[in-house]
Amino acid sequence: MEKKNKLSELPVVFLLAMLCCFLWGSATPAIKRGYEIFGIDNSDTISIILFAGIRFFLAGILVIIVQSIMAGHFIKPEKGSFPSILKLSLAQTIVQYFCFYVGLAHTSGVAGTILSGASGFFSILMVSLVFRQEKLTLPKIIGCIMGFGGLIIMNISFEGGTVFHFSLMGEGLVLLSTISLALSGILVKGYSKRFSVVMLSGYQFILGGFVMIAVGLALGGRIDLVPQISAYILLLYMALISAVAYSVWGILMKNNPVSRVSIFNFMTPLFGVLLSAIFLGEVEQALSINKLLALVLVSAGIYIVNRKYGKAA
Repeated sequence: MEKKNKLSELPVVFLLAMLCCFLWGSATPAIKRGYEIFGIDNSDTISIILFAGIRFFLAGILVIIVQSIMAGHFIKPEKGSFPSILKLSLAQTIVQYFCFYVGLAHTSGVAGTILSGASGFFSILMVSLVFRQEKLTLPKIIGCIMGFGGLIIMNISFEGGTVFHFSLMGEGLVLLSTISLALSGILVKGYSKRFSVVMLSGYQFILGGFVMIAVGLALGGRIDLVPQISAYILLLYMALISAVAYSVWGILMKNNPVSRVSIFNFMTPLFGVLLSAIFLGEVEQALSINKLLALVLVSAGIYIVNRKYGKAA
């Protein structure tokens, strides 16, 4: 009898996925707070890129150090892994976070976190229609429609008439970052058949962070040095968000179908909205009718997709 994989059991998948989504949800208020502490203006795109690069380079170093200690030897890139690390770095770090950081600077924390939850839907569509690794079932189609309906409703303002609000530099870039994130999850699934997920995660962060730091410095980006120790604790926490969440998410992707894991992404905007309301004072936005309705629709869409997953993956 074949031994059951613990990482494929629903309680384990649920708890680990919730941990990842909580960490990702906390990233939005942490990033915005980081802009304030380190004196980064929302319009200073180059300094934003530099700030992101420092975070991810540090995240990659943390992943490799911790994994090396656990393994009892230094974790170096596996033979033949560089092309995979490069592609993953482009999708998961450089493109995704360039769009996310710049987009987040031009939208609210609430809007940014809800939009970031769309990656689960893009993952389902891409793994079914582009990579053809899974079937696109009716529940998945209905769930995706409800999810996108929630995103549209989220961007409607009822002040002074119904106005659809969508900025290319704001919501547009955040949405593009979710597509890149969805692609990176599928790439991890494929690459994990040959290489260690944690090794890939660590070195793609180091490479992506280095590129973003180099670009930021070359183009004149700057970050103020501040005397508060809390500022560097925040930076360390932001690095840990990436180091822990992406490593754990990659392990889940390796041991489960893409749709089963990516569907839990709906919790990212839920955590993000609540944490933004607490730490950024966006309570009015978080509790507005369209934001709450958007969360209901997104959650319902995820439920529909996940309800009969075991029968039609």
